[in-house]
Amino acid sequence: MKKETLQNILYSPLYLWFKLHALLPMRVLYLLADLLYYPLYYVVHYRRKLVFENLRNSFPDKSDRELRQLEKRFYRHFCDYVVETIKLLHISDSEMRRRMVFEQTDIIDRLFDQNRSIIILLGHFGNWEWVPSVTLWIHHPEAISGQIYRPLNNKWFDRFFLKLRSRFGTVCIAKKDTLRAILQMKRSGRPSITGFMSDQTPSPANIHHWARFLSQDSPVLTGYEKIARKADFAVLYFDVEMVKRGYYKATIREIALHPNELPEFEITDRYTALMEQTIMRKPWGWLWTHKRWKYKHENFPNT
Repeated sequence: MKKETLQNILYSPLYLWFKLHALLPMRVLYLLADLLYYPLYYVVHYRRKLVFENLRNSFPDKSDRELRQLEKRFYRHFCDYVVETIKLLHISDSEMRRRMVFEQTDIIDRLFDQNRSIIILLGHFGNWEWVPSVTLWIHHPEAISGQIYRPLNNKWFDRFFLKLRSRFGTVCIAKKDTLRAILQMKRSGRPSITGFMSDQTPSPANIHHWARFLSQDSPVLTGYEKIARKADFAVLYFDVEMVKRGYYKATIREIALHPNELPEFEITDRYTALMEQTIMRKPWGWLWTHKRWKYKHENFPNT
């Protein structure tokens, strides 16, 4: 039996469970999130050692007690992220617009009026799975909406997240196909808006620039800047804030309207600074479970 077929059989009950839970109102889902927190944090210890290490290195001035409080707050938010993401299987456009608000969208409309295309930079803050709902705020139905993603090794979960991420008409583009897809959008003659999750760690072969980020020398992605320059796409930033539980606001900020007018890596440095400002407002809202500092600057003397 093929691995993919076996996964379909094994995970079908899980999908049904997700669908049934998505029918529940948010207040009930948050009760489930509160229940999920205890086994995840106290029993499973899901990546707790890594999370605490990341927090300690990012906030060297905080005491262990303060870091533990921050750690617990993060895991509670992470549980909210889980149930909120499942809710995408059954949520109306009107409820989504109430819960994920976008401000300064006139920047997008103005650029689209000029037939300009846009690269959006954002990070794993708040609930990034809700961000594709920006299409509900755009007044140009002819515009193409896309997002770059890293395919998951588990094919079933990969298809599941693709389904969620295309909920609002967004085209999901595998990372390896990014440049080709961007150039196809440009040739189409239609304006486009493409989101990049830009706070991830580059592979060793793609480390070309370092920035001071959360108190640490950090290798940063630069591919989106190269693509923006090549395609002459404007670059904007989604500054996400958590208003209250289950409600987010994203303010759209300009990074570079004409990327080729800026020095090399200026766009990357501006994004990194903005991303850090977003995190510092409510640090527990960022995704701390990844090994973002597994590479050290001294091991890359030519970058």
